[in-house]
Amino acid sequence: MDNTRALILTTDFFTPVVDDPWTYGAIAAANAMSDVYAMGGEVITCLNIAGFPAGFDGERVAQIYAGAAVKVREAGAAITGGHTIQSPEPFYGLSVTGIIHPDDVFRKGGARPGDRLFLTKPLGTGIITTAAKAMGEAEDPAQRAARRAQGRPDLDVRDLDAAIASMVTLNRAAAQAAQAAGVRSATDITGFGLLGHASEMVVAAQRGSETGFLIRASKVPALPGVWTYIEGRYFTRGSTLNPQHFGDGVRFAQGVTPAQQSLLWEVETSGGLLVAVPADNGERFRSACTERKQACWEIGEVVTGTGIEVVAD
Repeated sequence: MDNTRALILTTDFFTPVVDDPWTYGAIAAANAMSDVYAMGGEVITCLNIAGFPAGFDGERVAQIYAGAAVKVREAGAAITGGHTIQSPEPFYGLSVTGIIHPDDVFRKGGARPGDRLFLTKPLGTGIITTAAKAMGEAEDPAQRAARRAQGRPDLDVRDLDAAIASMVTLNRAAAQAAQAAGVRSATDITGFGLLGHASEMVVAAQRGSETGFLIRASKVPALPGVWTYIEGRYFTRGSTLNPQHFGDGVRFAQGVTPAQQSLLWEVETSGGLLVAVPADNGERFRSACTERKQACWEIGEVVTGTGIEVVAD
């Protein structure tokens, strides 16, 4: 717009990932606004984007909009309108406008060897919500017994609650902490999983330089219960599609388990930020996160090389 203001424009929407309409709206809004935070900006306005089947319950629609509105207000922004259509399957999301100083933009390609890699949310939302869908409330006892006989565990509602708490958490505090630590390279973790989105950062950073990522699998945080649901094979299509698309640029060292590989490839909904923090600013980033009550985990570093290497420890 001028020397001190640039706009960030983005949109995102998806079909329900949980049964409760208010929670679905809140998750969808947090997810849509995340792209602004992944670039280091602040959200200023949003537009609803929605579709519902003919005759869809109006109260449920209102609850979806209400959940989203709460998260948008939490972001210090406003929903200023939107558009709704009839659709065979419900979907909801936002078109989001953010603002940032042009010199402060986080870019995918800004990582440099020596940077420290931090993640700001644990992984596992895609796996846990898939398990929840497979174990829907209408499931009868015979279906549950058959699933148990196949070695597929029941869902612990506490695990779903933890996943929901993660998904409705805005990435605003994480972005603010990254700005305070001088970060210039970041992305948010959503449909391509940690390794897919990290691959995008590596490819962008490699333009003109040899830049790779080293990720330590044991340092990557996971939501409660996720290893049990991986063992029960509650996977999305992303567990196959993501390695097909990005796998040529990823190497797994001996000792990285199949379960760890699955977690790193799996889809996330409203996941955290992956940030490349300049080497000397790592503790500044940790402190900035602590000040904002934002969790963070150091999961690896940027190295001289190509692609991504995942090691066990």
